Amino acid sequence: MATPVQSFVGGLGLALSVHSLLVLNGRTFGVSGFIHSAATGDDEGMSAVAGLLAGGMVIGLLEGSGPEAFTGGVSKAILSGMLIGIGTKLSNGCTSGHMICGLSRLSFRSLVATISFFCTAAITTHILYSDTLTYNGAFDWSIGRNGWWLILLYVAALTPPLIFHRSPTRSCETPSELFLKRNTTAFCTAFSFAVALRLSNLSNSIRVLSFLILPFHSAFDPSLAFLAVGALPLATLLYHLYRGRSSSSPGAGCSVQATAYCRLILGAALFGVGWGISGTCPGPGLVNAGRSLFVGSSAKQFVAWTASVMLGGVLANSNLRQVEAFCQ
Repeated sequence: MATPVQSFVGGLGLALSVHSLLVLNGRTFGVSGFIHSAATGDDEGMSAVAGLLAGGMVIGLLEGSGPEAFTGGVSKAILSGMLIGIGTKLSNGCTSGHMICGLSRLSFRSLVATISFFCTAAITTHILYSDTLTYNGAFDWSIGRNGWWLILLYVAALTPPLIFHRSPTRSCETPSELFLKRNTTAFCTAFSFAVALRLSNLSNSIRVLSFLILPFHSAFDPSLAFLAVGALPLATLLYHLYRGRSSSSPGAGCSVQATAYCRLILGAALFGVGWGISGTCPGPGLVNAGRSLFVGSSAKQFVAWTASVMLGGVLANSNLRQVEAFCQ
């Protein structure tokens, strides 16, 4: 059944997590960026990846079950992961970095990327799943069986970063104090983001594919439209009203790497194909990896998917000159 309330509340949670990381660490909440930077040894990237995995493990403990397995097994997981890794590296973002963060700051580049990956994801979903997806048209207006527990878990996870935000930053903080503050913030905001992803049902690959199939198909599930209604207006409001108040925070200020439009569109399109193959983008993928590792269900598939995303990013990074030459 469609889950409008769960998806809407989860969307609100995603926006708050994104804003907390921006205010405290001055960093865009881009999950694919966390993965790619973690692969090169970046400490904040590794902390954020650990937070998403830990969030998935706690969700597995709470629910006592693992995520849905990839349709097509390990081979499809690897193909999806490689395309997502290459695509997100080339386009410098995915659904979190471009759709939530980028659109909230009214970035035209992120709008182009979002349109590109949604189009290719929808086309891929139609080609692969138009004959297999079904939806009965019913709506579940509840917060879900574990909804209130997830909300309490979310609040608990986001409390440490909010305390940091209320505490004045000392100009004489030692490097170790700054390291601890920034990495704790990265971990906690990622953990809360993981919980919001589960509450919103974006971690459910079948529901994602049923959204990407689009309204003119009988299997269309509108749940994730409510996620967007919850996340984007709030993220936009918070960004434009409160970003200036982070001037005393460590690392305040947001910088986004610019890419040529050809590379941006090419990367976003490849990411969209990978997303349409599996119904899994980087954030939900890491959450489901943690959940599967804890429960012991489909762990091989999600480990293969995660490793493929990292490998795809490394391959794309090593061939950036060739891609840029192609785009010229």
